[in-house]
Amino acid sequence: MRHFPSYFVQASEASSISSALAGQPVTIYATIHKVDVRRTFRGHTPLTEAKVKDDSGKLTLMWLNQPYIAKQLTEGSTIRLEGKISENAAGKRIMMNPRFEIIRSSIVPTGGHGALFETEDTDVLSSPSYSTSKGVSSQWIEHHIQLCLAKGYHNIISDPIPSAVLNSLNLPSISSALVWMHKPRSQADYEVAKKRFAFDEIFLIQLMNFREREMIDDESSFAIKAPSVSQKEFLSRLPFSLTAGQKRVLSSIHSDLGKSRPMSRLLEGDVGSGKTIIAAITTHSVLSANPIGPDGYQIAIMAPTEILASQHFESFCSLFAHLPVDIGLITSSGCQKYPSKVWKTAPTEISRAQFLKSVKSGSISIIIGTHSLFQKTIEFNRLAYVIIDEQHRFGIKARHRLIQKGGSIPHLLSMTATPIPRTLALTLYGDLDLSVLDELPPGRKPVETTLVLPTKRDEMYVHLREILNQGQQVYIICPRIFEPDPSAARALIAKNVIDEAKRLSQKEFKGFSIQVLHGKLKPSEKEVVMKDFDDGKTQVLVATSVIEVGINVPNATAIVIEGAERFGLSQLHQLRGRVARSTVQAYCYLVSDSSNESSIKRLTTMTETSNGFELAERDLETRGPGELTGVRQSGISDIAMEALRNIKMVEVAREEAHKLIEEDQDLQKYPLLMKKITALSQKIHLE
Repeated sequence: MRHFPSYFVQASEASSISSALAGQPVTIYATIHKVDVRRTFRGHTPLTEAKVKDDSGKLTLMWLNQPYIAKQLTEGSTIRLEGKISENAAGKRIMMNPRFEIIRSSIVPTGGHGALFETEDTDVLSSPSYSTSKGVSSQWIEHHIQLCLAKGYHNIISDPIPSAVLNSLNLPSISSALVWMHKPRSQADYEVAKKRFAFDEIFLIQLMNFREREMIDDESSFAIKAPSVSQKEFLSRLPFSLTAGQKRVLSSIHSDLGKSRPMSRLLEGDVGSGKTIIAAITTHSVLSANPIGPDGYQIAIMAPTEILASQHFESFCSLFAHLPVDIGLITSSGCQKYPSKVWKTAPTEISRAQFLKSVKSGSISIIIGTHSLFQKTIEFNRLAYVIIDEQHRFGIKARHRLIQKGGSIPHLLSMTATPIPRTLALTLYGDLDLSVLDELPPGRKPVETTLVLPTKRDEMYVHLREILNQGQQVYIICPRIFEPDPSAARALIAKNVIDEAKRLSQKEFKGFSIQVLHGKLKPSEKEVVMKDFDDGKTQVLVATSVIEVGINVPNATAIVIEGAERFGLSQLHQLRGRVARSTVQAYCYLVSDSSNESSIKRLTTMTETSNGFELAERDLETRGPGELTGVRQSGISDIAMEALRNIKMVEVAREEAHKLIEEDQDLQKYPLLMKKITALSQKIHLE
């Protein structure tokens, strides 16, 4: 009963495939059946080919020299086509280079299919279309669901949502909603049923979040109050003044740290807004609240990549060099400790066994690492503060794993440079308090962003050579590492790191030092490449989007993003942020060979604003929350995903969930709700 239609069809002027006249402009709605990319026999030009079908017949679509289109087409999706049909000598119907749109709405026009209900309502829907698997047709599913409805099975399904909540929001019962999802009398009925099921999921997520938060608030933590003299002395050592936003965020964090319940805070900061210095200042506050050493507090800092973890390690060694504090780094490549017993101003490599022993005894106070940091073999002595970069879901169970039996729960600060639209932040990370850094440090100039179409490449390279001759550095970002097999199905024909680095070294940047960086390199190889770039030995770094998060080389002032249409706005903004690291004017070139109007329009948006939060909202509108946040495989249905664009629904669901948890934290009055939340917490993945 919960296998809902993918879409409905509605009478209109659109043509079916069989009735469309050859040579005449037509609009067709169809289902994508097969997608392939191959090379033409002569010229070896990439050819994207898709097979589509509707109830009346099949049609072949072809796009010449546009292989990226294959990445936009998903088998089983509904597509709207505009173009002219032609027939070859064998009678095969073909549409060359049609304009297209992937249909996300559930109401799809069609031409000439009979309505399900005899009525004069012009808004009436005809037969539903269900997603299927091999051997099971949409018609078979529709027939059996209609049998279920005829036998009244929908009336015996228990409704998990309290009737008081449904009544206050004018939402239908689950029995009515199920009927209207499969057999609506009108589009209005279908929309209200869809709204009901979207509310269900968002409401359950909010309940799960509030219950998690209540459980955390019931735990004890360390009440950390650092001496103000110590804080002022640390701030006086910084070579810059804090922004008003940084001061505001610090005030909130210090207030939370001073309480005996665990802090749970998400810090959103645009690229270059100074989140790392917030982490360093609050780390110092925790350190100075007790004598540094075995009797003091410990701080754990987790980064998503070894490159970023190593960068944090170097930054913290520099910032805390004046204090008698031991700092450790653990990754899959090995362990380091600062300072070395021999060289007090440098770190040294130590064995994993020695590292674990030092963490357990409390002699290492600041522990930095990747996910290796939270393995069972690592035991902390007095872990009081956890800082997590770019991973927001780190709930009470995960925090319990970090402490000894009977210990206090550590405070948590989660940081992200990915601007998250408000609806998503309230839903996906509703168990966290939210702080936002929305201003850049003084002196930082917005990155000058230019869209580069094929005819403007030469001008771009002239400017890049000028930048290199001035002693600055450049990033070149490519979508691929190696050239793909062009005969492979749906091969992404795009610039690749290896070939592009070779071409640039022989042509555009001849005489300049070039290196490559990508995810297939060993950690030790990545470290050498990044150190050479950081030290200025490498002038041009050709990389994949592996440099998207956290890389900080102030002398790199230009970035070229090849195949820019393949990236989302938020990811492009992250990449652009790699060159917003100094007071020197920086440049971002978005290079695209696409002729797709919507892609060009989206890239033009990047040139019009440098505000990451505005871009995130636009990305939410155009691409949807799944692509934006990486939660498409999270366990949240498409219906709920679409509802995440609706701030009013999110706020109402949040308010109702909060009231229910305040009244009954363990939901003893609502056992069915409790069962649903337990199942959801095991199914949903919001990392």
